[in-house]
Amino acid sequence: MPGKHSLFWKLAFLLVGFCLLMIWLSWSWGRYMEEQNAFLSREARSTLSDYAADAEQAWHQGQQAGVDAWLAEIGKRESGWVGVIGRDLRSLSSYPLSESATRHLTFLRHLDWPVSRRSKGLPWMKVPFPNDPAAGSLVMQLPARFRPGRYALVWKVVTNGVIPGVFTLLFCVGLYRVLIVPLNQLREQANAWRADQLATRVPAVTTSRADELGELGRAFDHMSERLQSTVALQQQLLRDLSHELRTPLARLRVACETEGEAARLRERLEREIDGMQRLVDDTLQLAWLDTERAPLAQEAIQVPALWDMLCENACYETAWPAAQLHCALEASCWVQGNLNGLAQALENILRNAIRHSPEHGMLRLDGRREGEHWLLWLEDQGGGVAESELEHIFDPFTRLDGSRPGDGGFGLGLSIARNALQRQGGTLWAQNTGLGLRLNMRLLAAEPVTSPA
Repeated sequence: MPGKHSLFWKLAFLLVGFCLLMIWLSWSWGRYMEEQNAFLSREARSTLSDYAADAEQAWHQGQQAGVDAWLAEIGKRESGWVGVIGRDLRSLSSYPLSESATRHLTFLRHLDWPVSRRSKGLPWMKVPFPNDPAAGSLVMQLPARFRPGRYALVWKVVTNGVIPGVFTLLFCVGLYRVLIVPLNQLREQANAWRADQLATRVPAVTTSRADELGELGRAFDHMSERLQSTVALQQQLLRDLSHELRTPLARLRVACETEGEAARLRERLEREIDGMQRLVDDTLQLAWLDTERAPLAQEAIQVPALWDMLCENACYETAWPAAQLHCALEASCWVQGNLNGLAQALENILRNAIRHSPEHGMLRLDGRREGEHWLLWLEDQGGGVAESELEHIFDPFTRLDGSRPGDGGFGLGLSIARNALQRQGGTLWAQNTGLGLRLNMRLLAAEPVTSPA
């Protein structure tokens, strides 16, 4: 069943409303026009009433002679039959009623009666004297100019053609605004992508909609932002990688041109090649993390056990004693994530903390349970960074200490760590503690896994 904000309901409302409107229009307007075409117009009724008043006045002033004079005068203006009769259906003039006129007296119509358009010939109308209806009535054949329905064809065209056409046009306009306008905006967005205008976004009037087109517009915007960030990262990586490779390549050229001992030259070459290898590997890994969106395999991970393994490797490589790498987490700290991704992120964070801490500094891993998540943090004693740089340290190739490339790292570790955590639903951010830097990680909690007996 479509949701309450679905486009289905908007289209259904438009279509049902249009159908009901056309039914109402056909019934009400058609009935109104039928009445207008079936009854005498106001002008016709006024003219015939005036004729009846004149006939009454002529009768009261001169009896038969007065009626004869009036009939002679009205005969010059109207071509149809005109007579004045009493209540006994006898002529009040000196002219006797013909047999044909007598037959018509049984089918007389009043001014307020409808006139059938199917009747042959002009109907005969009876208009009583306005002041003394009992004295007599005017009977006359309706003049052709007063017959209703003279413009019936025109009104049929208007009722059955023009008005439905106008409402259909309005319905199409509403349908166009609901469907075509947003689709045109999405088409313009796609054309902007084709023209490399990645910063273009779908107008808010479309993305703010709660229906399927609004969801599509928001998906377009998300795709545009994702595409723009990916292209920007790739461009930045290419710029920074080319910049970072120039220095070791220059040193290799100098070493090759310098005359010296072969063993020393080999050692220098190996060091520079290892540095470039790490740089290329880290850069490719960062690019892969940013573009690869396939879901990672998730499992329950005991953080203290993972920390012990990483500390063992770090102590071997950096000669730091294990006593300086303190873990305050309980054994019940289990998180849901990808083991390789979490290990890589935590290792990069640990190496970054060791690199920026004093020789006898202390590193401390701690955390607490917050609902369905674990909030973990690693604190060092490196003095911290400026508040304005707390977010900047996660950008690729960022080295705030100004170290020589390769010696103090290439500024990719924290960027790789953040991307690795984000791929498994985690977050990573930094804050100063006064003594150093604290890197916070929020990960989904997991139930402890018990090994089989």
